[in-house]
Amino acid sequence: MTEGTPPQDGSLPELSPATLAVHAGESESLVQGATQVPVVYSAAYGYPDVDEWLDVALGRKPGHIYSRNTNPTVHAFEEKVRILEGAEAATSFSTGMAAISNTLFALVAPGQRIVSIKDSYGGTNQLFVDFLPRQNVAVELCATGEHEQIEAAIARGCDLVYLETPTNPTLKVMEIPRVSAAAHAAGAIVVADNTFATPINQNPLALGADLVLHSATKFLGGHADALGGVLCGDPGLVAKVYHYREITGAALDPMAAYLLVRGMKTLALRIGRQNESALRIARWLVEQPAVSVVNYPGLETHLHHDVAARQMRGFGGVLSFGLEGGFGAVKRLLPRLRLVHRAANLGAVETIAGPPATTSHVECTAEERAAMGIPEGLIRYSVGIEDAGDLIADLAQAFAAG
Repeated sequence: MTEGTPPQDGSLPELSPATLAVHAGESESLVQGATQVPVVYSAAYGYPDVDEWLDVALGRKPGHIYSRNTNPTVHAFEEKVRILEGAEAATSFSTGMAAISNTLFALVAPGQRIVSIKDSYGGTNQLFVDFLPRQNVAVELCATGEHEQIEAAIARGCDLVYLETPTNPTLKVMEIPRVSAAAHAAGAIVVADNTFATPINQNPLALGADLVLHSATKFLGGHADALGGVLCGDPGLVAKVYHYREITGAALDPMAAYLLVRGMKTLALRIGRQNESALRIARWLVEQPAVSVVNYPGLETHLHHDVAARQMRGFGGVLSFGLEGGFGAVKRLLPRLRLVHRAANLGAVETIAGPPATTSHVECTAEERAAMGIPEGLIRYSVGIEDAGDLIADLAQAFAAG
C-alpha cells in the first residue's frame, strides 16, 4: 500500500496525464539500468537485521515483507494510478469486484447504512441487495440522476454513499460535487467507481469524493489480458481497506500488475481515440430506424449531458443502444457483427459488444434488470481503437441484413 505521499511523483515535475501514464510510479522499480518495471515473483522478502525487519513490518520504514501484503511490481501499478488520480494513498486487489467488495465490507459495519443508485454494475448491485443486508447493513438504492431523491435518502442517515458514474450499462451520470457535499454534511464517506471514465476523463477525488476505485481489468489495462482492481484516496480510509484486503487475501498478482503497468502507458492515447470514436458512433446510431435509444453522455440529447460536460474531460469509450424488437433483435444483430468480440468485458483495444443479460447484469433476472431501467433489447458497445469508419460500416451491414 502507498500511504501518506504527495499527489505527484516526487521525481517528476507537474506533468500532463498522458506523460504521467507513461512514467509515473516507476522510478524506484527501475533497477540495474532497466527501462521497464520488472516482475518480482518472490513470496517473501528477507532482512539480515531484525530491527530493520521490524521497522518495515510495522510500517515505520518502506519495504516489503510478504507479497500478500505488498510487492514491488504491484506497488509500481498502485503508484501510477495514485498519481493519475491525484490521491494520497492507493492499494490494489485481484479483481475489480474485490476492490468494490473489500472497500464496502471494510468501511461499513452491521447497523450502518449505505445510499447508492439502482442501476450500478450487476455485481455491485448484488452486494447491495443480497450480501450486505445479510450482514445487517441497510442499503437504500435511489434512481440514478435523481439528485433530490438521493439527497433526501442521505439526510435520513447515512454512513457511506456509493456512486458509479457513468453507470454500466445505461451511461447515466451523477453530479459528484453535489452528492459529495450532501454526504459530507451527513458525516458519510463517498466512494466513486471511475472505471468507465478513467482518470484521463474524470477525477472524482478532485470533485469531492473520498475514495475512487477502478476495475483495472477494463480501460486501465486496456488489453483484456489481466484482472485487477485498485482503490485510491484518503490515507486513513485506504489503510482500513488495505488491512482488510491483506487479511482476506485478495492480492493482485505481480504478473497481472506488470501487464496493467504496461497497458497504462498507452492509456491517454487509447482513451482519446475511444472518446472520439464512441461519440461518432453514437451520433450515427441515433439516426438508425432500428435503434430505439442511444445512451452516451457525449450526446447533447443525453439526460445528464450538462452534468457530464461540467465534470468530465471526455465522455468515454462505452455506449449502449436499444433495439426495436427486444432481446430477439439482439440475438439476431450481434452474430452479424464482424469487427467485435461478443464477450463479457469492456475497455479493451478491440471493440466488444453484448447484452446486459450476458455481461454486466448476468447475475440479475429480467425482472430485476427492468426495475433498474435496463431493457432486454439493450446492447452495451465498448469501442476499441479500430477505425471508427470501419466500425460504423460493420454496424451498417449488420443492420442491413434485416
